[in-house]
Amino acid sequence: MYPIHPEKCLCSIGPCARPGAVTDRAHETSDCEKDMKEFKNFINGEYVTNVSGKTYENRNPVDNSLIGMVYEAGQPEVDAAVAAAKAALHGPWGKLSVVERCAMLDAIVAEINHRFDDFLQAEIADTGKPAHLASHIDIPRGAANFKIFTDTIKNVSTESFEMRTPDGKTARSYGVRTPRGVIAVISPWNLPLLLMTWKVGPALACGNTVVVKPSEVTPATATLLGEVMNKVGVPAGVYNVINGYGVNSAGAMLTAHPDVNGVTFTGETKTGTAIMKAAADGIRPVSLELGGKNAAVVFADCDFEVAVSTVTRSVFENCGQVCLGTERVYVQRPIFDKFVAALKEKAEGMKPGRPFDHDTKIGPLVSKVHQKKVLSYYERAKAEGATIVTGGGVPNMPDDLKDGCWVEPTIWTGLPETASVVREEIFGPCCHIQPFDTEEEAVRMANDTKYGLATSIYTQDISRASRVASQIEVGLCWVNSWFLRDLRTPFGGSKQSGIGREGGLHSLEFYTELRNVMIKY
Repeated sequence: MYPIHPEKCLCSIGPCARPGAVTDRAHETSDCEKDMKEFKNFINGEYVTNVSGKTYENRNPVDNSLIGMVYEAGQPEVDAAVAAAKAALHGPWGKLSVVERCAMLDAIVAEINHRFDDFLQAEIADTGKPAHLASHIDIPRGAANFKIFTDTIKNVSTESFEMRTPDGKTARSYGVRTPRGVIAVISPWNLPLLLMTWKVGPALACGNTVVVKPSEVTPATATLLGEVMNKVGVPAGVYNVINGYGVNSAGAMLTAHPDVNGVTFTGETKTGTAIMKAAADGIRPVSLELGGKNAAVVFADCDFEVAVSTVTRSVFENCGQVCLGTERVYVQRPIFDKFVAALKEKAEGMKPGRPFDHDTKIGPLVSKVHQKKVLSYYERAKAEGATIVTGGGVPNMPDDLKDGCWVEPTIWTGLPETASVVREEIFGPCCHIQPFDTEEEAVRMANDTKYGLATSIYTQDISRASRVASQIEVGLCWVNSWFLRDLRTPFGGSKQSGIGREGGLHSLEFYTELRNVMIKY
């Protein structure tokens, strides 16, 4: 179903593929799917293993079944991938005009859409998320991330100025944007295709080449995209994928490589700090979207149903594994009890189950490691004296799913703002709800965090919405909404939630070098 072993039958291109087979495939196993799958590195247009022979398991978080083995890239593979990317800058890829390059990226969009089912299957196998979620968000955005940047780069302009020189001649200066070079793309596991293409799209649109290091637990869609690149004729070396871990593995080797010209990363703040330190050697730029402890601020004059349904999404969607998700909810006191009761009802209606079951409302966490982390916070909340409104443990699952990475949607109240589950990012389907009285109090509590990624505000008073939004120390602020994105607008965090902005024209600040040319005549 995805290109893990190019020598064998692939469901995506072999006799197993058929239109409209998404739901059918969930209940059938083809002969080629029965084979052990191998996730290889994609270097210079070819799928390759590694020199060391090291592999690690890729497991399905729904039932902990083995999906296949991943070949861990070592220094030889990292060196080869970076060398291929560097060479491609000066090959056919580097000679393409902007229009020609964009036409090739448009072909990538078409091929992703053509192979929608294959990307959906790969995404779901790695993450376990419900099919309705992945098909609505992950795969369409994976394609859109290429399209928005082809549209941007074809229409961007640079400034030009004319001046008189002391000797009476004329001088004209103008800006020229050139590719930054080889971009290291370190992408996370929560939205593997979406967040990887959010970086690969602008990087390629601007004429760069990339070496992608996907999360060790979600290699499938990055691997599959290599097939798409080959199919549409993207030159070898433009897009490369190396698999592995961070510390003492492919991630650290890639970010420290002297021929990498820039590093873009989405993930936790601790890892972002390590990447900044590595990039400092050689003074290489970084673009970092890091951790968050995002707040929702719900005023008593809100549209109550909109606030409850939207906060439900922001807390529990993708099992809480969304960088922009909400973990702190501040509700004005007159509606506090009513809101807690309504959110409790919503949480308890979220049925866990297999991705393709129609009544599945929530999937598992991505891995056993992450499940252990989230459950440790559930225990910590209990120890710190939280009132457990609902959840707080592992749901009772059928025997065939008991070994999956399941946790209950969880709501707490009654904790001080100093509690660890209120201060620290958990990245699971949980939140703490706190009452407030005044607007000033709500702003103070929302800002009382080392993070500054996102917040959402719920009120029907437009003056209050504008006033509060301007005071919240975040990169993104929603009013009466959440996860609503215009891809032309800046995206990124403040404080310890990141450095830099990507999206539309803002991406050009990282993915291009702006050069000034002065002509005297």
